[in-house]
Amino acid sequence: MTIALRDPEHRISPRAVLLWLVHNVIWAAIQVGAVLFAVSQIDWSGWTWLPGWIQDNIRLLPVIVAAICFPLAFIEAFWRYAVHRWEFTGDVVYARSGWISREWVFVPVSRVQTVDKSQGWLERAFGLATLKIRTASHAGSTSIKGLDFTVAAELAERIAQRAKQVRDDAT
Repeated sequence: MTIALRDPEHRISPRAVLLWLVHNVIWAAIQVGAVLFAVSQIDWSGWTWLPGWIQDNIRLLPVIVAAICFPLAFIEAFWRYAVHRWEFTGDVVYARSGWISREWVFVPVSRVQTVDKSQGWLERAFGLATLKIRTASHAGSTSIKGLDFTVAAELAERIAQRAKQVRDDAT
């Protein structure tokens, strides 16, 4: 008998799509720029092991890289938004993330050691944060990316308070 996992209840912030889109476009531009630099600076005539049709069309390489990287930047941002979800039930934090491979994580609140929120410079520009939930086991830890900053702050406080209650009840 197979039991399907249900989706966690809450989506991340829709602004996460813009965050990932900007991040991905920056990386795509860096990759295209690096390929453009390599194509313009390397003397390809000495690369005799390359087939002639590649040497004749090497100037098209940045265009090919751009044609692959920029559409993937859009696809990945929207795909990740469709997948990333989270839920806090009081006893467990349930998170799903990924885009090519998926990860479902259940973190028992009784095992939580630290709850942190962090913001990179790009996250700060979009008013987003990452919630990091750590346990003694690396496998039991998780991060929830793309949360609205106020949601992340409130959730971190709720998880920390509940973890304290659970620990106090156990003694």
